[in-house]
Amino acid sequence: MPQAHNRVRVVTLNMHKGVSALHAHSTVYRLKQEMRSHNPDLIFIQEFQQEHRGRIRRFGQWPANELSHFLAEGFWHDWHYGKNVEYRQGHHGNAIFSKHPLHKGFNYDISAYRFERRGLLHSSIQLPGSDLLIHCFCVHLALFERGRERQLVEIISYINSLTQDGPAIVAGDFNDWRNRLSAPMRDAGFLEAFESLTGAPAKTFPSIKPLLPMDRIYVRGLRIHSVDLLEEWFRLSDHLGIAAELELL
Repeated sequence: MPQAHNRVRVVTLNMHKGVSALHAHSTVYRLKQEMRSHNPDLIFIQEFQQEHRGRIRRFGQWPANELSHFLAEGFWHDWHYGKNVEYRQGHHGNAIFSKHPLHKGFNYDISAYRFERRGLLHSSIQLPGSDLLIHCFCVHLALFERGRERQLVEIISYINSLTQDGPAIVAGDFNDWRNRLSAPMRDAGFLEAFESLTGAPAKTFPSIKPLLPMDRIYVRGLRIHSVDLLEEWFRLSDHLGIAAELELL
């Protein structure tokens, strides 16, 4: 369905590098179809496998070119990829896809540990007829709580310096299964979409039987109209995707 001019539909997903939860098969072709079926204006993706030469050899169906071109072709107007981890076979990181032109920022290194490279990917969009920038941040936080706490301090600092208190969306895999981060995000002016409408963040991990609320969409300067847990995606990653319908205030 077409979106109202002041509304934006947002999806976030940790795509598990484009393979199933047990690494048995490639999921990128089905992910492409399922992502488009929800018609998101913006999609925030973590563990985005931009390139992996070994996957091309292993799986009969794996795009020969960069994954961003494959997923965006003919559907999303623009995309922004931030490389976090590089290795012999390729590299992966975070990505933002948009139906609106992206004003691309930077991928900020927020790694809390040497063994775990993490980035904060920043872009912004303008909705038709609006002079306001909506700042978009895609994140994938550390596995350990103390590292996440340090990362959140960095993230809020970047947000404060980049947005001038304007509308913003912070979406991704927060690895925050005890929900320790919503309070400091509220102090920074953000509401979590699922928590705001249902009382608790969505349980998204593991996808086959979700028990832990790992994935979030935090918003500021936007009204939250609806939220969805994309349960039909349970075979496409080890995380479920979540979606939110937002309106610019």
